[in-house]
Amino acid sequence: MLVGCRGFGASEHRYQLASEAILPEGLRYASDEIREAYRFAAANRDILRYIPCYCGCGDQGHTSNASCYVKDSSPPGKLEFDPMSVG
Repeated sequence: MLVGCRGFGASEHRYQLASEAILPEGLRYASDEIREAYRFAAANRDILRYIPCYCGCGDQGHTSNASCYVKDSSPPGKLEFDPMSVG
């Protein structure tokens, strides 16, 4: 699914979201913003691996922004979500 976003005078941006069905039970009842962030991370994991995390979670083994949402060791076909970003 592609979602559009307009703002700051920029042209329309589109990004891929994973299906909401892949979210574990605990995330299905999170706010819209949190669910969207996890869905974005699942669909764009390879991109988020290049973005450093700024929340100080490196001591928890996180290597990038991607690992704040999806555990580094989980294979693409069987994602394991990290609950850290739920709030």
